Order: sequence, then C-alpha cells, then structure tokens
Amino acid sequence: MQITSEIVNLIAAFMMFLGSIIALISAIGLIKFQDVFLRSHASTKSSTLSVLLTLVGVVIYFISSQGYLSVRMILALVFINLTSPVGGHLISRAAYRTGAYMYRKSDAPKQTSILLSASENDTFEQLKKRAQIREERRRKMNEKDQDMY
Repeated sequence: MQITSEIVNLIAAFMMFLGSIIALISAIGLIKFQDVFLRSHASTKSSTLSVLLTLVGVVIYFISSQGYLSVRMILALVFINLTSPVGGHLISRAAYRTGAYMYRKSDAPKQTSILLSASENDTFEQLKKRAQIREERRRKMNEKDQDMY
C-alpha cells in the first residue's frame, strides 16, 4: 500500500512539474511573439494546458495523501478551462476588428538578434504602412469573394 501511495504521489508531482514547464514555455512565448494574435495563442492554449496539468496533479496529490476531493479545485479546473479560451478568442477578435498589426514571415528583417523581436527593428511608420497594404489586399479579396456570389 505504501508503494502505491508513493507512485501516485510521484505521478502527481510529475504532472505539476510538467504543468510548470509548459507555463514557462507560455511565458517565453508571450515575450518573444511579435503580434497580439500569436501572443494570444501562447497565453490561452499553453497556459490553459499548464493550469490543467498543475491542478490535476494537485487533486491527485490531495486524494492520495489527504484522502479527500477538493470541490474548489474541480471548480477551478472547470472555470479556467471554459473562460480562458473564450477570453483569448474575444481579445483576438477585437484586435482583428480594430486592425491590429498581423505578423507575416515576409515582414521579418533578414538579420535579427536573439535578444530582439522582429518588430523592434522596424519603425512605427513602416509597420503602419505594411498594415495598410495588407488591409487593402484583404479588402480587395473580400470584394472579389462577394462578387462571386
């Protein structure tokens, strides 16, 4: 019985460790990604998974060592996994509708430092001009699609 309890505690600790590693990767993504859409992806997808793994590990630990199931933990799991993706979607949708800068691979400068993101090498005017050109292309594509119907 003691060995089984230790194995379950080890699994719980591994899940919490894996959740913290994924949270670290999510934080690095928030710093390194260039636009609001990529940052939103990093903040919702991987951080939701990290919270899920961490809280499942905590629930398993409390069940095996303390002998009770925490309803608060289960509710936290449910609410975080429901609200985080919806909030990220709403932020991305609002950014798209207001014409936020959208990163393209062709926009990246040819040589960048590992300490600088690609957007730090461009001036605001260059970013604004590229955003206007992309918006014009998108508008033409939408007009062409509407003419087909």
